[in-house]
Amino acid sequence: MTKKLSCRLAADIGGTFTDIALECGDRRFTAKVLTTPKAPEIGVITGILEALKRAGLTAADVDIFIHGTTLATNALIERKGAKTALITTQGFRDVIEIGRESRFDQYDINLVKPEPLVARALRLTVPERLAVDGSVVIPINLDQIDAHVRTMRAAGVTSVAVGLLHSYANPQHEQLVGERLNQLMPEAYVSLSSKVCPEIREYERLMTTCANAYVQPLMASYLRRLRDELDRIGLSAPLLLMTSGGGLTTLSNACELPIRLVESGPAGGAILAAHVGAKCGVDDLLSFDMGGTTAKICIIDNSEPLKSRSFEVARSKRFMKGSGMPIRIPVIEMVEIGAGGGSIAHVDSLGRIQVGPESATSEPGPACYGRGGETPTVTDADLVLGKIDPLRFAGGSIQLDAGSSRRAIAAHVSDRLGTELETGAFGICEVVEENMANASRVHAIERGKDVRARTMVAFGGAAPLHAARLAEKLGIGRVIVPRSAGVGSAVGFLRAPLGYEVVRSAFARITSLDIEAINRQFDEMITEASAVIREADPDAQLQSRRSVFLRYTGQGHEIEVQLEDRPLHGDDREALADAFTSAYIALYRRKIDNAAIEALSWAVTVAATGMATAQDIAFIRPDMADAAEPVSRSRLFDGQLGIFADSPVYWRDAIGTDQLISGPAIIAEDETSTVVTSTFCASIDANGYIILNAKSDGTGHGHAF
Repeated sequence: MTKKLSCRLAADIGGTFTDIALECGDRRFTAKVLTTPKAPEIGVITGILEALKRAGLTAADVDIFIHGTTLATNALIERKGAKTALITTQGFRDVIEIGRESRFDQYDINLVKPEPLVARALRLTVPERLAVDGSVVIPINLDQIDAHVRTMRAAGVTSVAVGLLHSYANPQHEQLVGERLNQLMPEAYVSLSSKVCPEIREYERLMTTCANAYVQPLMASYLRRLRDELDRIGLSAPLLLMTSGGGLTTLSNACELPIRLVESGPAGGAILAAHVGAKCGVDDLLSFDMGGTTAKICIIDNSEPLKSRSFEVARSKRFMKGSGMPIRIPVIEMVEIGAGGGSIAHVDSLGRIQVGPESATSEPGPACYGRGGETPTVTDADLVLGKIDPLRFAGGSIQLDAGSSRRAIAAHVSDRLGTELETGAFGICEVVEENMANASRVHAIERGKDVRARTMVAFGGAAPLHAARLAEKLGIGRVIVPRSAGVGSAVGFLRAPLGYEVVRSAFARITSLDIEAINRQFDEMITEASAVIREADPDAQLQSRRSVFLRYTGQGHEIEVQLEDRPLHGDDREALADAFTSAYIALYRRKIDNAAIEALSWAVTVAATGMATAQDIAFIRPDMADAAEPVSRSRLFDGQLGIFADSPVYWRDAIGTDQLISGPAIIAEDETSTVVTSTFCASIDANGYIILNAKSDGTGHGHAF
């Protein structure tokens, strides 16, 4: 696989659309089809065949196929996973329900915590006990497993999570349980916490393992069906999966650890945004990805998306930390809210417009799709406000019915508020944009960032429609809309490295660190990560990156400190302490004198350096003597002006790099349209990207920030 990959294919399954990007040499071909929820592989194959047809290629011409999906996320949110049981240490069956013994909203007297993924009757225990250092306190009694198997079979369990106390320090007991389950219940999927999440913190470790077990049958079945369908159409190229942390992994690893795929689609978008920023010479970005079901906001510093070791899935309250399921895996850090084109709008009991998180998805879809949907969505509001050409939506593959949008908005919003139809449509867009703006502000403030100093990169089918207005609300002066923005996450997959991260806990104070033990652990972790890469590319040149998570003794959170890629030496203890102190001061502007420093976890990322990455797609400037003329005009509602304005519509590919377009206007293309509001002007840069710059005065001329 280290040869040059001339034909690369990517697919991203979203809640509403499945996006395809095919890059051959310096040309790109895309397709956007409706997701097929009951059999997602059908939508993927349909989109692949459509993109290949446009390129004049066959499936056999594809060298590599990279895939990302939100199926695991949706299964957790919608509680549509497998019947799952948990086997844990005697006395600890309720850890996943007790959690951290805190209320995520302490002033809500009617607070209801989300139901655990595993019902209490299926949380089964075994007598055993390991000490914190992994030594055996009580040997495990496997006879209890035989009785548990009868209980699980009677309940229809198809997947089992195994999480024993302190198994991150010694996996032996869990491995014995796993072996016995494989003997007695070979038809069931088994997830061991020592494999899924070998880290300290019992609640997060057990929740992550339960989540992996919950989605594993669904994901493994889907991925194998997809591989069979690819073989059927003659696409025998290697299949790699996008992970939440921004790397690529193999089919077998994804089937074993599907929880690593939970945020795979959004991760591809963040990688694209970082790539776009680097091309434009902009280091600090706000990535804005809005599709049919959700919107994702990601902060990018120095061309690198912020990363985390944990995040929450399926929050019961949109911005309330602690109201969701904690998942502990490597992940690109972002905030995700139910604010997509298909998000459903309604009027609540207080007479307020509410939008999302419920979505019309692809079945039946927004009212304007004509597939049976009767509730108004953001897409319906966009259509009524003149942002979308009903004849060119999704490249003309879906003909939109504006009459259905108007009837839905009138019945569910405008008539209930006693307002004009267009006012109701504008209210829907304003609410969803303010939701996204508020999420962006909260996300940035929690991390000590200022969004106003950043450039926004907007992509996804719906983001360019709302980016300018969102930028107005956030005080952002420049927005970049890359090429193929409507399938942005799929394009980002093609720029992801083949890499895999392994994290293990090994608690110790720096002053008493067992250097030899840590080096042995690093060797084991590098071997584990390298095996994943070698499966995809046996000839790859590998490069590893090491880090450690440190904190002052008694603190509850750690800071990641990068290490040199070499074995540790005895004199590295002092260097580790100095590196942590510097990192702590950079974050908190202070240090704690005379406080001991301790290590909690150690991480390794192994990546293939020999694997060819996607080359940049050439931008051919239009050969034109005069400025491009509008292809049509639209009655576009401008939020800043508060009126409908007769606005020109330009076709993106016809605009030259010297042409300046003053808003209000629309720049249309196959997968999406970019709305240029009255406060912005637009141009095309040397990369072919749309650049929206805030106007510096009333002349229609903008300035670069």
